[in-house]
Amino acid sequence: MDIKNVEELIALGREAVWKTFKGEEILVPEFLKEKYKEKRGIFTTLRRYPDRELRGCIGIPLPVYPLWYGTIYTSLSSAFKDPRFKPLKKEEFDKTLWEITLLSVPEEIKNKEELLQKIEIGKHGLIVEAMGRSGLLLPQVAVEHNLTPEEFLELTCLKAGLPKDCWKKEKTKVYTFTGEVFAEKEPFGEIEAIPLK
Repeated sequence: MDIKNVEELIALGREAVWKTFKGEEILVPEFLKEKYKEKRGIFTTLRRYPDRELRGCIGIPLPVYPLWYGTIYTSLSSAFKDPRFKPLKKEEFDKTLWEITLLSVPEEIKNKEELLQKIEIGKHGLIVEAMGRSGLLLPQVAVEHNLTPEEFLELTCLKAGLPKDCWKKEKTKVYTFTGEVFAEKEPFGEIEAIPLK
């Protein structure tokens, strides 16, 4: 996606969080709804500035909502509803970086023997589903933690609250997807595409 478009999306997400702080209604211009009506999976990651420590990350893995709505929903969820963190405070807003990941449609890898060969670190994110649970890790997680494909699978199983070797079981479903990652260099600053490799 073009950086200019990403700037508009991040501005949408930021404004939604700011208006929530101020108790104001979130209004989206019709031309933006039309421009970003494509349905795509999206994650919003909030990071502290300048150390880039995680401050919240929530997403919608499947293309069920238009991008404009998905951006606002995941921004608000990351700011206020990530169970790992306390809700974002107004005084933190100016020291928070926005990062969005635009997802491809997940594809199931049905042959378990091919799994380790088919997962490309720096390209793929993972979804694991089993026993009514699911876990998702974005492509950048494997890069940031220097994981092998097997370690990446194990960590995704653990994220789902499942045993780390659950990916080997016949009934477990494993999906891969790709992601385009964009982030602010500094709060309200220039947006850059983040290379994963």
